[in-house]
Formats: sequence, C-alpha cells, structure tokens
Amino acid sequence: MTDRAVLVTGASRGIGRAVATAFAASGDRVAIHHRDSADAAEELRAQLPGAGHVVVRADLTDPEAVRAMVDRAAELLGGLDVLVNNAGVYGDRDDPHPIFGASYEQWQQRWRQVLETNLTGAGNVTWCAAQHMRERGGRIINVSSRGAFRGEPAQPAYGASKAGLNALGQSLAVALAPYGIGVATVAPGYVATDMVTEHLRGEQGAAIRAQSPFDRVARPEEIAAAVHWLASPQAEWASGTIVDLNGASYLRS
Repeated sequence: MTDRAVLVTGASRGIGRAVATAFAASGDRVAIHHRDSADAAEELRAQLPGAGHVVVRADLTDPEAVRAMVDRAAELLGGLDVLVNNAGVYGDRDDPHPIFGASYEQWQQRWRQVLETNLTGAGNVTWCAAQHMRERGGRIINVSSRGAFRGEPAQPAYGASKAGLNALGQSLAVALAPYGIGVATVAPGYVATDMVTEHLRGEQGAAIRAQSPFDRVARPEEIAAAVHWLASPQAEWASGTIVDLNGASYLRS
C-alpha cells in the first residue's frame, strides 16, 4: 500500500475514472479533476476506497483556472506526488473536420478547441504540478493515443495534439529526471468508455473490434493498470517511454 497525493485530470468518467480507482485502491489519495461533471466527480469520490479524496474543477483552456486547480489539489492533498494528464477532447465523432470536408472557419475552431485542451492545457497542468514536485520528486503520466502514430484523417487536430503530447512527455522526461520526476506516456487504441458505447453497439462495432486480432477493444481498467505501474517507484527506468496499449491493432517500429 502507498500513500501518495495523485491528481487525475478528466477523472469523472472513462479512463480517468478507472485510473483514479486504481490509485485509490492502492492506498493513494486522489484529486478528481473535472470541467463540468460535478455530480459524476462527487459520485466517484464517494465510491473510491480509502479516505482523503477530493474534487477539483477547471476548464483546461483557461490558464489561470488551471493554476488555481492544481494549487488547490496540492493544498487539499498536502502536496503532489503523481499527475495523470488524462483529460482530452476528441471532437464530435459524427462531425469530423477532414481538410476537404470543413470550412476554413470550422477548421480553425476545431484546432483551437482540441489543441488548447489536449496539448496546451496538459502542458499548463504539468508546469503547475511540477512546481509542487520539484523538491520531493514524483511521476507524470500522459494519456496519449495510437492516433498520434497512425494518424487521424477525419480528426487531424486530435492526432496532432496527441503527437505533441508524446513529444512533451519525452522532452520533460529529460528535463525533470534530475529532480527525481519520471515522465511516461500510454497510447491506447479504442477503449470501451461511455463516450464510444453507441459506436460499439452500432454498425461500426464489429469493424472497430476487428481492428485488434483479439477481436475486442480495451477495458478502461487495462489502461489504468499500465498508468498505475508507470507511476510506481519500480518504473523510474521507464521514464521517457511511450507504451502502446492497442491490442496489436496498430504496430509501429
């Protein structure tokens, strides 16, 4: 059992919820971040094993709100030992923005929306959290996507944001190692979260599952298990790595 102070962004549902649960189950105290899901965040807090869990809120596109949120999490938890950058937006799966399918205005709007949350927002959270880890060390784990490698032709801003997150993680793995801060990244493929339930049940479901030779998609708990290990003391030598979690649906050299 451990007793660390852990901040998980986008923790009210999906992968973030599973990640928060995994840390709490091992004895850690978790700050559950959300943007506009207060009820879901409070419900999760009440359900987490252990004590000392808190809920914090911020729109990650607002730099000052990010700073206030991270500082509040550190205040409530007595510092920060682990940051999991999980929050992100994909965009509407039924409203893609391919380069020849969107107006110039739509194109710009989607890039601003996605990059400000997935990359700039994560970068700002990381800067703020690192200030609290500088003297005590810690772990930063980013949740990226296989889309950073295979591309996202219908949602190019998403793919680019996750590629940027990969580069951010590797840059900071080098920069923060002298301070005892390890940085690693997981890159999931399709994961069975509430956001994709309709797609998995619909006509596309069989094709999505068939992308993996296991003929299924990942469970949030599988992603959470990898995140939890990468944040452990035993995983310091994995700093700088990007772990593919896509069930062999996309292989890269």
